[in-house]
Amino acid sequence: MNEITQPLSGIRVLELGQLLAGPFCGTILGYFGAEVIKVEPPVTGDPIRSWRVMDEGTSLWWRSIARNKKCITLDLKDPRGQELVKKLAADSDVLIENFRPGTMEKWGLGPELMKQINPQLVYTRISGYGQDGPYADRPGFASVCEGFSGFRYINGHPGEAPVRPNLSMGDTLAGIHAVLGVMLALFQRERGGEVESVDATIFESIFNLMEAMVPEYDHAGVIREPSGSTLTGIVPTNTYCCKDGKYIVIGGNGDSIFKRLMSAVGRADMANDTRFSNNTGRVQHEPEIDAALSAWTKQQNSSVALEILANARVPSGPIYNIADMMADPHFKARGMFENVEINGKPLKIPAISPKLGKNSGKTKWPGPELGAHNHEILVGLLGMTDIQMSELKNDGVV
Repeated sequence: MNEITQPLSGIRVLELGQLLAGPFCGTILGYFGAEVIKVEPPVTGDPIRSWRVMDEGTSLWWRSIARNKKCITLDLKDPRGQELVKKLAADSDVLIENFRPGTMEKWGLGPELMKQINPQLVYTRISGYGQDGPYADRPGFASVCEGFSGFRYINGHPGEAPVRPNLSMGDTLAGIHAVLGVMLALFQRERGGEVESVDATIFESIFNLMEAMVPEYDHAGVIREPSGSTLTGIVPTNTYCCKDGKYIVIGGNGDSIFKRLMSAVGRADMANDTRFSNNTGRVQHEPEIDAALSAWTKQQNSSVALEILANARVPSGPIYNIADMMADPHFKARGMFENVEINGKPLKIPAISPKLGKNSGKTKWPGPELGAHNHEILVGLLGMTDIQMSELKNDGVV
């Protein structure tokens, strides 16, 4: 691939955040061609370096989320580190930070000052609750914001404790929304408009997923409740257990699809029952429909059930774990796993969508070691001397 053809080639991103939301924003931008300079604290680095499954002292997660990034170390609490950030920002297109609101201002690196240094800079902020409002200064943990956003309330089974997905979903969604904000701001800048700052939040990113909950409550007073593995107001769409103990998903909620579904499972009587001819009727009789489908799947191995449903053109599929995903030919055909090398050993990391034909993103290198690009950036880009570098290193600034 010719590097210049990537969509974000020539865009320089200065990433100051840590953990997940800010770094994931930087990961996506770097994947599609931006030069991402990631700033980490000396000695410790980004905490993700030591989270979850480790290999030779470094998290495997780090190799994925820090791909394509040029990693340098700077103490942002030290005035000398702050001055170096200003110099980097002066020649950058985008700055990403996800510290608690007010932290960057405390360090003398807030948006007003940085805009004076570089009026073309897209200053991108990610936080739990936003840069203003009564909750702005609260810690922005994804787990808390997922509850605040309304998501946790509806996620689970009626009468039981709300369920957390085993992922930092709120952080990832905030990172994606921040990318959307960056691209909108860069597009506006390209058209000669005012260069806007980006204020992305965890709770609002999840709130964007809440579909019709606001108008339904405002107009009809309806509060959507948790519904287990079903989807409120749409029937049938559920998870069913098969004879071999594996679960499959069946989505038969279109009128014609429902007829094909019930015929395929041997219930032509229900396929032609006028009570079930539209979604409204099916919602009223959801327990009866689910009972019939459950009875059928319990008599079939999952592979057989899915083959029957596929032949009937009924949307259905397995519940995969990661081993299933990595063995599946469609994941492979779509290029969803990329190969990198760590200390001479191969490692697969996930590709990032969307795909853009010949100009899609790619992984050029995995997450590097702490401070791996200090010399390239601080000496090669900013023009520091080796003596100055040594002094800052001895003082713990880099």
